[in-house]
Amino acid sequence: MGHPDFRVKGKIFATLNGDLTEGMAKLTPDQQADLMTRYPAAFRPASGKWGSSGATMITLALATPDPTGEALTLAHQNISSKPS
Repeated sequence: MGHPDFRVKGKIFATLNGDLTEGMAKLTPDQQADLMTRYPAAFRPASGKWGSSGATMITLALATPDPTGEALTLAHQNISSKPS
């Protein structure tokens, strides 16, 4: 799709946009709400149904390593815990 993505079990759990300014992590809606509450400048829902399902955009210039790492770890766990 013209941008980097990160996979586990062949399924995408995170992506980077083409100019590397934003990333997306596949979170649950509860995980998304928690991160957006704690770090409102760095995290926001993706547009449309993806966002309401937990797909979370990360503005990399505003995100520090700890919450970004937390989001990516959660996204990885979410995908890796699903049956193949």
